[in-house]
Amino acid sequence: MATKILIPKLHPREHTFPDPRHASEEGLLAWGGDLSSSRLLRAYEQGIFPWFNEGDPLLWWSPDPRLILYPSAVKISKSLAKSLKHFEIRYDTCFETVMRQCWQTRLQKGQNSWISEALIEAFCDLHVKGFAHSVETFLDGTLVGGLYGLHLGGMFCGESMFSTQRDASKVALVALCRKIDALGGDFIDCQLPTDHLKSLGAVEIRREIFLGFVRETLKKKTTQAWNNPASSESLEALKL
Repeated sequence: MATKILIPKLHPREHTFPDPRHASEEGLLAWGGDLSSSRLLRAYEQGIFPWFNEGDPLLWWSPDPRLILYPSAVKISKSLAKSLKHFEIRYDTCFETVMRQCWQTRLQKGQNSWISEALIEAFCDLHVKGFAHSVETFLDGTLVGGLYGLHLGGMFCGESMFSTQRDASKVALVALCRKIDALGGDFIDCQLPTDHLKSLGAVEIRREIFLGFVRETLKKKTTQAWNNPASSESLEALKL
């Protein structure tokens, strides 16, 4: 007989989370609270992230297993290697636009999205503070793909990506791997296992091991400046 787990509700004025090891079998840890930038930082520092359909209660997760990608282990196929030559890469030149494109692209495909105005506002605040970053792929001066997430210590917590041209999001992921590797980072948290990310080199690890990785990597200083000033929209593209 399956054991029922009571999922705790978060107090709106406290940012304390339950122990991630006490999550349900599916990885659900808590519900409620808010999407303030301070709560988000506290969550990711403990290996917890929000994931919910827009309009539903706010849910917080710490799944087991966890999917991570070591920057040096990203797999680049022959076709992807050719695509790398056609795109320009920029960092942090249009962060909010990337978030909104990730949101709209999912909706256009008929998919549910956890991205909302509240989440965009919180991540934009974290972006200004130097914790949230975007990797952007441009083709002929037009934004055609990208991704965003949080950079804490030696880990990058990937949130979402979008693409309007073939391989544009994959190129952004490769660029992210090179950036994190150059900054002395340890791994990219891909959160939930997917065949797509596994094909690019991501691997599953047990939550207990992941949480240990998080504790160790947070001992590193977070690099908040990714070369380009976050306020600039007219920087010369950085080539791969």
